[in-house]
Amino acid sequence: MLKNQPVSSNAPEGARDPGAAFDAEMIHAVSVDEGEVARAVAALAGRAPPPGAARLVQAIAAIDLTTLSSDDTPERVRALCAKARQPLSREKQAALGCEGLTTAAVCVYHAFIGTALEALAGTAIPVAAVSAGFPHGLSPLSARVLEVEESVAAGAREIDIVIDRSKALTGNWQGVYDEVRAFREACGDAHLKAIIGAGDLGNLTNVAKASVVCMSAGADFIKTSTGKESVNATPEFALVMARTIADWRKTTGTKVGFKAAGGISKAAEVPIYQAIMQDVLGEEWLQPNLFRIGASRLLGDIVAQLERQPSP
Repeated sequence: MLKNQPVSSNAPEGARDPGAAFDAEMIHAVSVDEGEVARAVAALAGRAPPPGAARLVQAIAAIDLTTLSSDDTPERVRALCAKARQPLSREKQAALGCEGLTTAAVCVYHAFIGTALEALAGTAIPVAAVSAGFPHGLSPLSARVLEVEESVAAGAREIDIVIDRSKALTGNWQGVYDEVRAFREACGDAHLKAIIGAGDLGNLTNVAKASVVCMSAGADFIKTSTGKESVNATPEFALVMARTIADWRKTTGTKVGFKAAGGISKAAEVPIYQAIMQDVLGEEWLQPNLFRIGASRLLGDIVAQLERQPSP
């Protein structure tokens, strides 16, 4: 898929994605066989085991615990941060050998960055802020770039931007690239998670093209959805995006993370995403530096499952 990209064989482990020059010919050549993807997902789902304790703990550590409601309040954000700090009872953590377990991050609107930082003080849990005209990405580019800069200045260590889907739907991939590149530059040292809005893109070929464009522009993570689309994260989106990440790694030597977001609320939904990561990218992509699940309700269901299981 990425044959035209230069190979960087000396990219250090853990290095951020530096991106690459926009390559219109390479993007044009990207194509996805939707029937093959459906068959591959069905096969993986058939092999995915029920969620055991170890995988559920691993899922907790990958959650970007999120609140993005119009009625958010400081009190709600503080309560969310308390869950992020201690998602599972200390007794259960001790029984499972996962003392000190936290979620991967807390994701909020810009207005609540300060509240979250205060509530997470003394931990290593980063604050992630949605930005760049979230959830539609249709405000003026200067305003979206400024929003990214303001969130970084306020202390967000991760920025979840959203692409302008209208550009993707009309084939203006250069426009998508230019905007994501501007967001990456505005992020500075903060990590950039690029939301492609997969459910709005019409087909899996566009999902793959958007993923490649965002990685070319320097995204540290590619993310399925805002959670506001009519169709959010699906295993099919995850498989296509994971394959583009695998191609990017093979071609450039750089690791890019994946985030499934939107609609994942039950522990039983987690194994297929973990199976995709493991099958396409390897066990390493089950760690929170490379795999995230954006969710608000999932944590509660996982905790309930774990608390019901007998201790080992």
